[in-house]
Amino acid sequence: MKAMLLKHISDLTKEKKPLELTEIPEPVPGHNEILIKVTTCGVCHTELDEIEGRTPPPVFPVIPGHQVVGRVVEKGPEVTQFKVGDRAGVAWIFSSCGTCEYCMNGLDNLCSEFQATGRDANGGYAQYMKVREDFAYPIPASFTDEEAAPLFCAGAIGYRSLALTNIENGQLLGLTGFGASAHLVLKLAKHIYPDSEVMVFARSEKERAFARDLGAAWAGDIGEASPENLSAIIDTTPAWKPVLNALENLIPGGRLVINAIRKEEGDRSQLLSLNYSDHLWMEKEVKSVANVARNDVTEFLRIAAEARIRPEIQTYPLEDANKALIELKQRKIKGAKVLTIY
Repeated sequence: MKAMLLKHISDLTKEKKPLELTEIPEPVPGHNEILIKVTTCGVCHTELDEIEGRTPPPVFPVIPGHQVVGRVVEKGPEVTQFKVGDRAGVAWIFSSCGTCEYCMNGLDNLCSEFQATGRDANGGYAQYMKVREDFAYPIPASFTDEEAAPLFCAGAIGYRSLALTNIENGQLLGLTGFGASAHLVLKLAKHIYPDSEVMVFARSEKERAFARDLGAAWAGDIGEASPENLSAIIDTTPAWKPVLNALENLIPGGRLVINAIRKEEGDRSQLLSLNYSDHLWMEKEVKSVANVARNDVTEFLRIAAEARIRPEIQTYPLEDANKALIELKQRKIKGAKVLTIY
């Protein structure tokens, strides 16, 4: 099969082709595993973190990609939840231990044995991939394969982030950064909290205009003050400075939810500007988002189908995965990027 392989850490400011198109053997499904013929796979900022070494794969080479959509073409022994021909999707969570306190309470995203698709196990930048059936998900019929792919990370992690804000209908929500996840959070928030205005902080006017087109009440630069202070803000940027800006825009008791698996080290010195009275005083909170739980994926797919939430997408053939990744690095984004593998 064809696959895009990551063979080593790369600096994407210099390396323009971090992945290598290679022919490798098709995987063979084992007990409780299904083999998926991949049709689409979303491109995520976490792939940049893997490539540049902020969350590196434990071994090389590896096939990236954790927003996977395809059809079951083969079943291993004891598979009961899927049949050949079913559509199935795979998210960032590839496996967990299943027996610890976190797994037993629906927090498998916090399991110490958490394994990530496309980092700890081969992912969806390929024609085929295998996964345990209990870590695969049926896909609502209302979504095309291209529409479904971003739902498995950008959508699901956005759903988890929104839940962690603890806002109520009518309270003001902010979004810092406006890429694949944030644009789905905006659509989701308008459905769940119809009386809540959403304000967007983004560094490019194209992103701000896109946010206004999707219904943002206000959109400004990341360093700007919002017209009103906000009950909660979700930060989806890879940088540290927006964290400080966001804390300044919160009401007393407001919560900042950081939706990023890693922050880039380049502007870490910005944290030296953290001022207790300006940023943390009045019981402001900072909450991180760790991975995604299986329940997040299941619940978000259900809500997205009911609410007819559709991602805005740009598609690329598998062979152009490097182009999509470099554009993502350069913030050339409008919605979500999706590889097509037909």
